[in-house]
Amino acid sequence: MGRTSDAGEKILAAGRSLFEARGYSALGVAEICKAAGVPKGSFYYFYASKEALALAVVDEHWADQRREWTRILSGETGGAQPLDRLRRLFEETEAGQHAVQQGCGTVLGCLFGNLSLEMSNQTEAVRARLQEIFDAQVEMVAVVIGEARERGDVTVDDPREAARSVVAQLEGQVMFAKLYNNTGRLSPLWANCLALLGARTA
Repeated sequence: MGRTSDAGEKILAAGRSLFEARGYSALGVAEICKAAGVPKGSFYYFYASKEALALAVVDEHWADQRREWTRILSGETGGAQPLDRLRRLFEETEAGQHAVQQGCGTVLGCLFGNLSLEMSNQTEAVRARLQEIFDAQVEMVAVVIGEARERGDVTVDDPREAARSVVAQLEGQVMFAKLYNNTGRLSPLWANCLALLGARTA
């Protein structure tokens, strides 16, 4: 049983690594299994299709990212003020992209953004799941913007709409970083965010 479970974990890990580096469409089940070091027949024991694996990869990646966003935005790292927490989210996003670039030589961008661009018109199940994830990100950021608004730190009328713009800016700049293979594209994020929110404090 342990060996069977281990094979499933290997397939999931290989799928995540390959989807991040290569995307979805260019990959086949045989290549994923080869990277995982398991027989091709093992794949369908765990996943009904490549789409099912993609959903599992997305869910795993979001579980990891959500923990990080919660840690940063909730102030678990020191109870900083709302704008300080939001700034830290941007800083850690940039640092994460830079670390990946240092490790593999290229900026991989955001798995969710990459799959959204590639798959939104191909599979409804993946599109719907990615939509749920981006909606959850917006809600998390909206809470922090709402706190900043109550303190008088920002001048937005609708924290949720402002959060959509912040998440869209973050996602767009990560996409540019990937396109130009340059994490320096992420440097203006915080200044742009402050301007977008009509921030009263730096």
